[in-house]
Amino acid sequence: MSSTDTAWTTVDVGSELPPLELPPISRTTLALFAGASGDHNPIHIDLDVAKSAGLPDVFAHGMLSMAYLGRLLTGWAPQQRLRSWSVRFAAITPVHGQPTCRGRVTAIDEVDGERIATVELGVTLADGTLTLAGDARIALA
Repeated sequence: MSSTDTAWTTVDVGSELPPLELPPISRTTLALFAGASGDHNPIHIDLDVAKSAGLPDVFAHGMLSMAYLGRLLTGWAPQQRLRSWSVRFAAITPVHGQPTCRGRVTAIDEVDGERIATVELGVTLADGTLTLAGDARIALA
């Protein structure tokens, strides 16, 4: 068993998940995510459409940031331990923006016979802009 296999089993309120630092969002990433997700909204992949909407450039799908948060969570705890997960979109992630996903345990409660950690989640850009916020509930061992 590796240290990442056991890291989520010995948590306390205030414990932080190891941050997930991602490379800058490229146009290739946006095109690939559009194909993988089925979300081909041109505002995410067509510069002309973005400019016609008054934006300087295309921007990342909000669900791409949520997918990155999913990587953060399942890198910390097995997927089958995830009990709930919600997010709210706070700002756009521009092309070339570099997101970092973070999580911090804010509560541990007993729910239906399980020890459940509430994890506050966020995705921020290098300039500190919060693009996505939310929380998850994870069953602890």
